[in-house]
Amino acid sequence: TYTQSYSEIENADLVIEAATEDLEIKKGIFNQVEETVGKNVMITSNTSSIPAKRIFSDLENPERTSITHFFAPAWRNPAVEIIKWDGSSRETVEYLYWMFCLLGKLPLIVEDEIAFMLDRVFDNWCNESAHLLDEATASQIDGVAEEFSRTGPFYTLNLADGNKIIVKSNNLKMEENEVYEPNNIFHSVAEWDTKEMGEDIDVPEKISEKVRNRLLGIVTSQSCNIVDREIGTPADLNLGCQVALGFRKGPFDIIKSLGKSRINEALDVFLEERKGMPAPQHDLPYYQDFYRHIITDQINGVKIITIRRPHVRNILNDELTDEILEAMKEEENNPDLKGFVITGYGPDVFSGGAEIDKFSDLLGKFDDAVKYAKDFSELFRYIDRSEKPIIAALNGYALGGGLELALRCHRIIASEDVWLQFPEVTLGIVPGVGGMVVPYRRWGKEASSTFNDMIRFSKKLKADEATDIGLISEFAESYRDLIDKAVTKVNELAGKEEKLDVISDEPVEIEVPQPVEDPRAKDQPLSKEVDKIACETIEKAAKAESFEEALQVGYEGFAKTACTDAAKEGVTAFQKGETPDLRNPLSD
Repeated sequence: TYTQSYSEIENADLVIEAATEDLEIKKGIFNQVEETVGKNVMITSNTSSIPAKRIFSDLENPERTSITHFFAPAWRNPAVEIIKWDGSSRETVEYLYWMFCLLGKLPLIVEDEIAFMLDRVFDNWCNESAHLLDEATASQIDGVAEEFSRTGPFYTLNLADGNKIIVKSNNLKMEENEVYEPNNIFHSVAEWDTKEMGEDIDVPEKISEKVRNRLLGIVTSQSCNIVDREIGTPADLNLGCQVALGFRKGPFDIIKSLGKSRINEALDVFLEERKGMPAPQHDLPYYQDFYRHIITDQINGVKIITIRRPHVRNILNDELTDEILEAMKEEENNPDLKGFVITGYGPDVFSGGAEIDKFSDLLGKFDDAVKYAKDFSELFRYIDRSEKPIIAALNGYALGGGLELALRCHRIIASEDVWLQFPEVTLGIVPGVGGMVVPYRRWGKEASSTFNDMIRFSKKLKADEATDIGLISEFAESYRDLIDKAVTKVNELAGKEEKLDVISDEPVEIEVPQPVEDPRAKDQPLSKEVDKIACETIEKAAKAESFEEALQVGYEGFAKTACTDAAKEGVTAFQKGETPDLRNPLSD
């Protein structure tokens, strides 16, 4: 809840201050808060730029304090910077981190520097844009900026009424260097005259190149400086800019995609025109050495791999599966490492599937689709051959490719409210990386009709149903319990390869699916052609003489559906946010 009355916080467990960006006002508030609440109550500020040391140092019990910097709109934007400062206890910071994770937020632990981490990028992005107004209009600058961000700086400032914040923050940054002085125009403009979000605007090439170089320069300068000064990690910065600030790619993804030569070209121009701005202290490739999509930890000889893409429901892509594979391979010869746990970030999703946008490049291309499915399966095949136990800890629902990943693990432990689904058929395709093969070879004929319905009609499988067929081996009561049980299971299975669930290398007997006249996923009509391909693929894969041969059948079944008009209709409609008509698909 929120309040302006101190009497209403007497029984609070956590108090977050969200007053104006004025140090003396904040200090006065916290003196009153400390007198009002109990000694064990955590106290935090939502300041966007004032260091914690300046706010909390005079309190009697500073170890319970931190900054928890939210981003607008706070009810929707998951990012929260948690500031680690000398006076705060480790327990306070870790509790806040854990709490925000369980609440579905994206906590980022940051050092106690002026403007912390993400606002060092955003505030200077906006200030640099203001410095460009002598050479371009606000609309032109926003137009170029939208190459990198979903909204331009001036459009965003209008939404957030952010001019005063930029001034206050950059005035503080001038303690580091006068080059951060806020542009005077922020004092005289109430609302920026700029383009609407997504509105097309023609920008002369000379102007666009000028703006582009300066924006690339400021983003590279600030991002590398944050890493050089160890204010935050490159992974948190890269993800935080996407989640909190609406960047289309993280800063280091932008640098990687444009290349060293192009970024250095922009940096040279920027640093010449904006003397005093920090230059990277290392060659640009230095800043690329980090996991973008996973977090790794070790508990009792077990490596925990957490898929961290909360802004896109932890969906899989090539880079993510490569990172998981790398994290496993680097431990394969480590005798002290017993095995692995794969889990998802957040309270309700293990993985929402695989990136659909990639599929648009495969439509109508059988050989390309087969190759993609096989290449994407490299991690899955590694799991199949692993002598170390690998446990899927399902913290939430698992869809499509995310479910296929879980099915390859040696055991599945899950929260009690999880559900599983193959939604591919609603897009006119079928599971492509083992979903039409592995379930049948692991759980046999008794479960095969269940998997038939999941693959052909996108039927949801509830947790209790998954337990009944043996798919889920154990339930957990909480996230902590989930990880503890997964770690325990790894240690139980370690060194006992005979106890690992090995996928059958022999043909298997199944309930053979038969095509139907009116296939549906609940009320959504499905493609008869795709249903026929699914039935044929499931049957042929079950009869295959080896697991490897069965997987190839599955890859080819996926590729066949990628060549249907239904797939073109389904994938195209998904990308447009529309409902596909799979009975009357596009045919041109």
